[in-house]
Amino acid sequence: MRDKIHRSGSAGRAPNSVQEASLVLTANSGFTGIRATDEPVAVGMADDRICWVAHPDAVGTASAPVAARAQVRRFAEGFLMPGFHDAHLHFFHAALYDSPLAASFVGASETDCVERLRRFATTRPRGSWLLAQGWREYLWDPPQTPSRHSLDAAFPDRPVALYSGDAHTLWLNSRALDQLGITAASTPPAGGAYDHDAEGELTGIVRETAAMELTARIVDAFTREELLGAYEAFQSKLNALGVTSVCDMALTATTGLDFVRDDLFCALEETGRLTLRTHLFPTLTRDARRLEELQARLTGPLLRPCGCKQFFDGVSSQHTAWLAEPYANARTPGEVGRPTLDPTLMEELVSAAVGAGRMVRIHTIGDEAIHQALNIYERACEDLGEDLGEGTGESAGPGSIQKGRLVLEHLENFQPEDIARLAKLGVVASVQPRHLTLDPGGPERDLGPERVPWMWPLRQLLDAGAVLAFGTDAPVVDPDPLRGVYTALTRQDADTREPKGGWLPQERITAAEALRAYTWGSAYACGRESELGRLAPGMLADIAVFDRDLLHASPEELLDARAQAVFVGGRQVK
Repeated sequence: MRDKIHRSGSAGRAPNSVQEASLVLTANSGFTGIRATDEPVAVGMADDRICWVAHPDAVGTASAPVAARAQVRRFAEGFLMPGFHDAHLHFFHAALYDSPLAASFVGASETDCVERLRRFATTRPRGSWLLAQGWREYLWDPPQTPSRHSLDAAFPDRPVALYSGDAHTLWLNSRALDQLGITAASTPPAGGAYDHDAEGELTGIVRETAAMELTARIVDAFTREELLGAYEAFQSKLNALGVTSVCDMALTATTGLDFVRDDLFCALEETGRLTLRTHLFPTLTRDARRLEELQARLTGPLLRPCGCKQFFDGVSSQHTAWLAEPYANARTPGEVGRPTLDPTLMEELVSAAVGAGRMVRIHTIGDEAIHQALNIYERACEDLGEDLGEGTGESAGPGSIQKGRLVLEHLENFQPEDIARLAKLGVVASVQPRHLTLDPGGPERDLGPERVPWMWPLRQLLDAGAVLAFGTDAPVVDPDPLRGVYTALTRQDADTREPKGGWLPQERITAAEALRAYTWGSAYACGRESELGRLAPGMLADIAVFDRDLLHASPEELLDARAQAVFVGGRQVK
């Protein structure tokens, strides 16, 4: 069924009150952010907002007026849509590991990773830290956890740190441990671990909050100018992929540097170089002064602090995700992972945030972490007599942020009853589709076949009425949104096209549903759905034009699609 194109001369508004457009885009087809249209579409923009949406034949009429010197750009085979909005990435790490400052690779084995690092070392100043990201030991041959010894042999006098592909584990050499002051007797922060061998010596593997804390110290080796260059280059890469908005999520569960670098974004904004609408989510702690200060200072349309984020567990592949029942391949009797933050403290933090009308987003991967987080959300809102589905603050108008929205991040495996429960409570499901194919056979190995049907249940979530928001978790996966759309449609990996027929194919969703999750759903997750994520009058003019119809292209054709032009607030950034 065709979507009726929004006409700016709608009921209750006189046609002559429609603002004249200074820039008009027309295309063969499009996506308004809610539904598809098979008709040609035109979008008129003035200043930083959309003033009307119409059929190209109406351009220049009273319902779609244009200024005398308006620019009209026609994309004959183009596809107009709201710009993609990555609902969950870690900008600092994604920019850093996409730059010449660090290396990024999975590697075929521990030995292969060391050799790749040797080659990278020739590009960095002598004696400086060597930093890389991406290793996943479960994809290696043999699939074994690495240790400091292989790094020590290659780099006895230089500190080395390799961040895992899932961003939860550090692999360090002895020189790095020495510089960081970590010894066999050191006590890790709550929710973290320093691995030891059978003799009680450090292996060089550091996990969860301990890894996050140490990474904050390691990256101090880079200058502000180096990081600004990485930020600017990475945002240009995102723009070229059709991305116009991002949610930059904290990557520590504790106080201190959480890698949400408002100073770097501000530097870009002050010099007119910020080309992404950026939403900041620093760490949720007892002390809310950082968020309050950011929200008081950053009120412009491009850079907004929206709420806070916290971790409740880790990842299944490392057995740090919190499960209700033991892992299928438990390493110790009854192993179920653990919460990275004490549930009592989590409840205290959430209750205070909800009471103050603040937005909260929680990392929950294991089914027990999801279950307990939903319990906490529900109790916090019941205490205030609030409905989670409506948020806990006043309704957002243009230019404002919906207060009190509650979101869960990642959502890898559910207790079956929690799928409908999440939807009923109005909690947003922020999911990264490409995660479901990162570890072929991993869910069966770690969780067992009986729990697999409840993993990344996108179809079930939508059918239950949940709001989906899509992102990438970059640098965990490539930031290209179309690769995530491909996986949501096919349940296959965008690189290998495996497994044949798709993993849990009954959980596939449609192209329109995936695009909506990646536009309006992501805007909803950060409380800006009143002005982002749709092509409609009054919305911010964040628009991507692709070279083919993304709604009717085959999944394979989607992977070949390219953005022809991208606009943020009516300003062309690609």
